[in-house]
Amino acid sequence: MTITTKQPLRVLIVAVPETSGSALYGMFDVLKSAGTIWEALVRADESPALFLVNIISPDGKPFACGNGIPVSPDYAVADDPPGDILILPELWLGPDDDFRDCHPQLLAWIRQRHDAGTQIYSACSGAIMLAATGLLDGCEATSHWAYRDLFQRQYPQVHFNPAPSLVFADPEGHIVTAGGTTSWHDLAIHIIARHASPGEALKIAKVYLLKWHDEGQLPYASLVRNAPHNDGAVRGCQQWLAEHYRSAGAIARVVAQSGVPERTLKRRFRTATGTTLIEYLQNLRVEEAKRQLESTHNPVDDIGVAVGYEDMSFFRRLFKRSTGLTPSQYRRMFQPVLEDAQTTLLRRR
Repeated sequence: MTITTKQPLRVLIVAVPETSGSALYGMFDVLKSAGTIWEALVRADESPALFLVNIISPDGKPFACGNGIPVSPDYAVADDPPGDILILPELWLGPDDDFRDCHPQLLAWIRQRHDAGTQIYSACSGAIMLAATGLLDGCEATSHWAYRDLFQRQYPQVHFNPAPSLVFADPEGHIVTAGGTTSWHDLAIHIIARHASPGEALKIAKVYLLKWHDEGQLPYASLVRNAPHNDGAVRGCQQWLAEHYRSAGAIARVVAQSGVPERTLKRRFRTATGTTLIEYLQNLRVEEAKRQLESTHNPVDDIGVAVGYEDMSFFRRLFKRSTGLTPSQYRRMFQPVLEDAQTTLLRRR
C-alpha cells in the first residue's frame, strides 16, 4: 500500500570546488532518505520521499571538490531552479583564507533566493560563503570555532558566536547557521524536524546514528590559537607563558621580563592576539586541565592545583565558563574516547 501525501520539499545543495565531499553527500543522502529508509528497514508500508534533493553549482559542469571527490551537479546557477530550502555545506578553507571575491555569480544568486523566500541553511564553514553574500550582516551566526578570528577580521559586522551548534540569524529562522565540521548532522536533524516532523527526525537519527550536539561547540574548541602578528614583545610573552603558566604571579612576572610598561604591554597584547593577557594565561591553564582530564585519573582538585590555581571554586567556575562543562562532565565526555582508542591500538599489537 502506498501512502499519498503532499509534494516533497525541493532542496538545493550548493557545491563548489572548495566544498567538503563528506558534508555535501552526507546531507544529500540523509535528506534523500527521509520518509523512506526507516520504513524499508522495519518492513513498514511504503512511504514517499519527503525531500527532492538536487545539487547546484556555479556552471553546472562536473568537477572534483575537496579531496578529489567527483561532483555532477544537477543545475547551474543560471538555471535558477525552484527551491524551498537552500543548503551551503562545509568548505575546505583555512583560518586565513579569503572567500569574499570567490564565485560572485553564485553569491548574487544566493541573495536572490533569499529575497524570493527560500529558507537558507549553512553547515560549518558554509557560513563563510553565507557571510560573503552580506546576508549575515548585523545578525548572529555560528560556524566552526576555528573561524572566530576569520569572522572578526573579514566579517566584523557579523555577530559570531562559536558556542552553539545552531544559530537563528533572524527570529523566523529564514537563515540558520550550524557549527563545526559534523554539525551537518545537527542541521539535517533540524531541517527534517522543522519541515517534516520531529518523529521523522528521530527515525533518521536512529537509522544513521546521528547525535544531537546539545552541549554545543565549546567542549571541542581549542582555547589557545596562534594568530599571526608582528609584535616581538608579545611573542616573547606568549613563549614565556607557554613554559611558566603554572607559576604563581605569572602576570607580574611576564610583565617584568618583557621590559614593557604594564599598561602598554596589555594594550599591545590584546591588539596582537585578540585576547587580554589574563585571558591568555587562563586559556593556557584550562587547556592543560583539559589534557589531564582526558588522559589521567587525577582528582579534579589536584589538576586545578597543577595548572596554577589554589581556589578550586574559581577553577571550576572558570573551566565551565570556558568549555560549557564542569571538569567531571568534560572527563566523562572525552576520556572514554581516548581509552577506547588506546584499547583498540593494544589489541592490534
